[in-house]
Amino acid sequence: MTTRTSMDARCTLGVGRAKWTASRRVTCRGKSTQVTDVVVVGSGVGGLCAAAMLARYGLQVSVCESHEYPGGAMHAFHRKGYTFDVGPSLFSGTNAKGSASPLRQVLQFIKEEVPCMEYDTWQCFLPEGVFMAQVGADQFLDVIDGASKHPAKAKKEWRALQERMAPLAKASVAMPPAALRSDLGVVATASRFAGETASTLLNPDGLKLIRPFSELMEGVVSDEFVQNWMNMLCFLLSGLPASGTLGAEVAFMFAEWYKPGCKLEFPVGGSQAIADALVRGIEKRGGRLHLRAHVEEILVENDSATGVRLKDGIVIRARRAVISNTSLWDLPKLLPRTSQFQGIQEEATRTPPCRSFMHLHLGFDATGLSDDLVIHHVWVGDWSKGVDSEQNMVLVSIPSVLDPSLAPEGKHTLHAYTPGNEPQDIWEAVRGNKEAYEELKQERSRVLWQAVEKVIPDIHERIEISMVGTPLTHEKYLRRYRGTYGPAIVAGEMQFPGHTTSIKGLYRCGDSTFPGIGVPAAAASGQIVANSIVSVVDHWSFIDSVTSE
Repeated sequence: MTTRTSMDARCTLGVGRAKWTASRRVTCRGKSTQVTDVVVVGSGVGGLCAAAMLARYGLQVSVCESHEYPGGAMHAFHRKGYTFDVGPSLFSGTNAKGSASPLRQVLQFIKEEVPCMEYDTWQCFLPEGVFMAQVGADQFLDVIDGASKHPAKAKKEWRALQERMAPLAKASVAMPPAALRSDLGVVATASRFAGETASTLLNPDGLKLIRPFSELMEGVVSDEFVQNWMNMLCFLLSGLPASGTLGAEVAFMFAEWYKPGCKLEFPVGGSQAIADALVRGIEKRGGRLHLRAHVEEILVENDSATGVRLKDGIVIRARRAVISNTSLWDLPKLLPRTSQFQGIQEEATRTPPCRSFMHLHLGFDATGLSDDLVIHHVWVGDWSKGVDSEQNMVLVSIPSVLDPSLAPEGKHTLHAYTPGNEPQDIWEAVRGNKEAYEELKQERSRVLWQAVEKVIPDIHERIEISMVGTPLTHEKYLRRYRGTYGPAIVAGEMQFPGHTTSIKGLYRCGDSTFPGIGVPAAAASGQIVANSIVSVVDHWSFIDSVTSE
């Protein structure tokens, strides 16, 4: 029997508790005032990475998470034997030795592993036709053959772009986030990589790493399809087209995705497995994760952050620091409303947010489906509208293709979503109006169904569970301001905020801070904050661990 409901109702309907949840991971209870070294507000990737590293450094850490699951956008939920991811579905370098992935480096430092399934192919439904694409150095040339109007010219330009990006890909990891911190100690920790960084500055294109990637394509790529393809990849990376995406971010992607033998990865158990590994790194060293622990206020005394007050009145004092893993726009709501903190509010006000998401989660019968079904599919409607135009791109992920444990036997679990191209204003207009909200959900989810039908034409006859999520869902369950993907920081015009604030002892991490949006960037922000809190000597031990492979 088919079950159709809203993601918004999943808690009241008792959508299963995560399989790993233990009774000790509960709301912070006990003494009205507790004391620790560092309090982390929010358990997204950045916050968990920072907390796990600080626990490894020997500090007492308490993580406060409003939701019943840790991980932020990395968490999963369960329904009738199906496991559904709610956030990212593309991973690389998570479990590869020698990877430049900041997440991999954190896992290595805290001595945790995340088993992953490897794959290299995804399916593309583009205006030019249907293509199978692969990561790696040369397969994209086959896609060009079928998609470009001038394939010979396009191939030449693609090779020229690869040649231009090769030294920049190396440069993008020349000064790794592992070497950075937010005080003068960075002079010592970064000096280890000074030679590699100096060679970057000698490259005529080196300074373009901090400029829009579109400037690196200028004079190299004129083929319309190759330009569209790179705009699509940029949008998936940053929520912006090539004209707004930092060159360094794309250079890092080239380093990871277009090297010989490259593979993409999917964590066994879904993205929640990564959050679980980070939580293990916290708890096995005495750290605490408090779920359903909503932080009402960050305490500030004598211009210093001294702890947090929870909604139920419990106070957790912090001897060393408070780390905010909230969004740029949500942090000011947690601070005292005094003029001395207006700078933090003003920064949030002048920073535009990216758009949000529509989500479709399905559990369905897999009987008779081809064994060649791949995990990932991307659909683009019309290149001429721009890759960032609303509802013009949909990603479809079927993770049970690789990990059958995510669905009952003979079934599949599916997550389709619009990757940061759903406008929030239309949803604000129906907030509180249930009937109008349901009608709008039906209307705005059609594009998701259309994309899924491209992959599985008879999907409607197979469905057992169907759930639709909206920007308001995203806002509610992930505590995201307007359900946003993150800050819409246009490369060359603005910079991502740093990790310190005008309040002593108050740090911030996550995708609202440098180096930006995405799992690698969020993990890097957690690295930087953790290393900023400890001594340079301790920081060096982390650098030693990540450069030893």
